[in-house]
Amino acid sequence: MRDYEESTSFLGQWGRFQCRVFFLLCLSSFPAGYNVLSVIFMMASPAHRCLVPGYGNLSQDSIHIVIPVQEVNGRLETSSCSRYQLDQIQNLSVLLSRPTENLVQNTNSVLVSGLELEDCKDGWIYNTEHYQSTVTTEFDLVCADEWKQPLTSALYFLGGLIGCFISGQMSDRFGRKPVLFGTIASISVFSVLLAFAPSWPVFAVLFLLLGLGQIASYVTLFVLGAEVMTGPTRLLYTNLVLPAVYVLSMALLAAVAYLIRNWRHLALVQALPGLACIPLWWLIPESPRWLVSRGRLEEAELLLRSAAAENGVEAPQTIFLRADVEAAAGPKAPESLSFLDLLRTGSIRHLTLILWLIWFSMNMSYFGLSFSMSGLFGNPYLNYFLLTIIEIPAYGSSWLMVRFFPRRPSFAVFTLLGAAALLLIQISPLPLPGLTLSLVLLGKFGVLVSYSLMYVYSSELYPTIIRNTAMSSCAMFSRLGSSVSPYMVQLAEFYQYLPWIVIGSLSVLCVLLFVFLPETFRQPLPDTIQQMALIQQLYDNTETTDNTETTDNTETTDKTETTDNTETTDKTETTDNTDNNKTTDNTETADTFIVLPPTGCSE
Repeated sequence: MRDYEESTSFLGQWGRFQCRVFFLLCLSSFPAGYNVLSVIFMMASPAHRCLVPGYGNLSQDSIHIVIPVQEVNGRLETSSCSRYQLDQIQNLSVLLSRPTENLVQNTNSVLVSGLELEDCKDGWIYNTEHYQSTVTTEFDLVCADEWKQPLTSALYFLGGLIGCFISGQMSDRFGRKPVLFGTIASISVFSVLLAFAPSWPVFAVLFLLLGLGQIASYVTLFVLGAEVMTGPTRLLYTNLVLPAVYVLSMALLAAVAYLIRNWRHLALVQALPGLACIPLWWLIPESPRWLVSRGRLEEAELLLRSAAAENGVEAPQTIFLRADVEAAAGPKAPESLSFLDLLRTGSIRHLTLILWLIWFSMNMSYFGLSFSMSGLFGNPYLNYFLLTIIEIPAYGSSWLMVRFFPRRPSFAVFTLLGAAALLLIQISPLPLPGLTLSLVLLGKFGVLVSYSLMYVYSSELYPTIIRNTAMSSCAMFSRLGSSVSPYMVQLAEFYQYLPWIVIGSLSVLCVLLFVFLPETFRQPLPDTIQQMALIQQLYDNTETTDNTETTDNTETTDKTETTDNTETTDKTETTDNTDNNKTTDNTETADTFIVLPPTGCSE
């Protein structure tokens, strides 16, 4: 396809058509955003202790007669998973008839003298200050079954990985619109089924299926909007407004979870945003850019002419020339492109593998920060809201970066900012939880700006013909990182600040990897695999040219100092033809990239 954006420039960058699609696509992100971190509240594990039959009315001061005290992070807390053996406690029941003072005075001298412990054979009593009912409290996923908590979260993100793998290829083959609404519908259907799960195994399976549509719907929204919008409007959509609406839907979850503290009711409410988006099928168009890439010119032109009428502009008589489209598609049929094409050639494989590793690390850091929220002091709903709302200024900063600054330095600056804040947490003293929370918020701010930049950068690097598959492949590896992130909280058992250290170190790794990627700032979107390879070639040629120019300048200076003007003139005449040829070749390469040539250009 030859210069799609020039062919559709008659529409303008912001008209009634773009405004309508812009608004509706942002609105369609609510189901994905509202759903993404629901696991934090549905799987919350409140404070708990063993249920002791016959001793349920003990006060907090006298509870230690049946429940031992243990040290956790330097503080004394009631044991969550053990109690004193009941037969020994019953022999001391006479103490219960005495005043509380005698009871407390005799606790240390009698009970702590060596009574044996046992597991919570009769169940647990859970603190209901923040949660009335969660999956953890209903199915007793604590103590010996505590391993089921991170596994459940990991299954949700693994579902997202599978959904990305399937939806990406389906979107490139069958269209953006069917996949978008299919994934939104799946979120609503499995949310309703989740509310009636009778056991943990059934819940875990349904939760995995729920994850199939979450990230897949957002990636499809991102790609669809990036292909419909052009110029600054595209950057405004991808880097500011769409993520901001997504964040608002995440923040809305905190308010709803605060009001609805039963996990089954919360799951039912979770289905409502998706159901409300179904009627948008008749208002959101298919991507005309995708239609052209599939050779469906009549449908694309019909859509664009309708958009032109909506914008009040006149479309040209012929928008696309079939000969140009066929030349851009090249000898390779679009249907043959698949996930494996990202690894087929050396230069593209190099870029793809680095991107996958960065997406894995960034998403592991992002969700690791979210899950580590449970280790922060204070109200969990307020902490979640703060960690969510900080994303709005982060996306605003990201939008400014992609609008005015190159991708590579922007990514490095904000990633290192987040890493520095997280690595500084370990020097924060325990009596200052506010300082720890502030550093966590700053760390997430830096990680979010970089994470948002990766969405735009990846979409700019990959061509239209395989863009959704490529973005979904990156999202697959991001979900692999998400699957590991629930276990990051467990690192605090070895060292309190270890989760923050790991996340900060991963951020530094991402900066080191990003150095090996090309710059895409103010470059046109590629439409074919060959054009993507040219981006890497142009970057390599630029690096080589810079080094060569530096070397040539040094050599020229040295030769000027040791030789006369006549020798220099002779050398110039001798190499004149060669330099002219090289200049011509470089000019052709640069023109080829800017004009976006058809497939068939040599790599």
